[in-house]
Amino acid sequence: MYLSETGLQKKMKMIMIRKLIILLLLSFTFAEALSRDDDFGIWYNFSTEFKIIRGIELDIEGALRTYRNASRIEEGFLETGLNFKLTDYLSLGAAYRFSENTEDDGRFHPRHKWFADARIKIPFRDIKLSGRVRFQQRYKTYFEDKNDRFPKEHIRLRIKALYDIPSFPVNPYLASELFLPVFDHVKRTVDKQRYAVGFEYNIAKKHSIDLEYIF
Repeated sequence: MYLSETGLQKKMKMIMIRKLIILLLLSFTFAEALSRDDDFGIWYNFSTEFKIIRGIELDIEGALRTYRNASRIEEGFLETGLNFKLTDYLSLGAAYRFSENTEDDGRFHPRHKWFADARIKIPFRDIKLSGRVRFQQRYKTYFEDKNDRFPKEHIRLRIKALYDIPSFPVNPYLASELFLPVFDHVKRTVDKQRYAVGFEYNIAKKHSIDLEYIF
C-alpha cells in the first residue's frame, strides 16, 4: 500500500498521539497509586511575559496550590520579575514573590521570597535541554520558634529535557530539581527533590498549556 508524504505524516502523528496518551495514563495511574498512601495536591499556574526593550522581559506568574488530596488551599502567590537575555542560550533573572500560606494554626499568613537565577538553553536537534541555577531567600511572618524569625536560603538546581516533535503541537518533557540549603547549620545536603513528567501543548506561536505530574 502506497502512502503519500501527507498520509505518512498523519499516520506518524496518530502513532505519536497514542504513545503520548498511554504515557499520560501511566503517569496518572502512578499518581493514583501514590495518593492511596500519601497526600497529593493540584497546582494551578499561569504565567506571561512582556517585552520591555530588546533583551529585557517582564515576567508575571500566579499560582494556587492545594493539598490534603486537593481539598484545601495550601498556598497562593503572585510573582513578578525581570529576565535579561544575554545570548540565545544564556539569560539572567531576578524576581519577587508574595504569598499567603496555610500555617500550623490553620490560618493564612504572608511570606516573602526573592530569587536570582541564571538559565541556559542547549538545543540538540529535536531535544531542548535547559538548566537553571537559582538562589532564593524566604521570609516568614508566622513564627513558631526563634529560627522562623530568620530568613531561609536555598540554591536550586533544575534541569529539563523537552522533545520538540516536528509539526506536532504536543511536546513531552522530563525535569528534575534539587533544593540545597545554604547559610544553615544542617547535616543534610539536599533539602528537597522534585521530579516531573509533563506535556506542553502549543496553542499558538506564543501561547501554550502544560499538564505536569510532580513527585
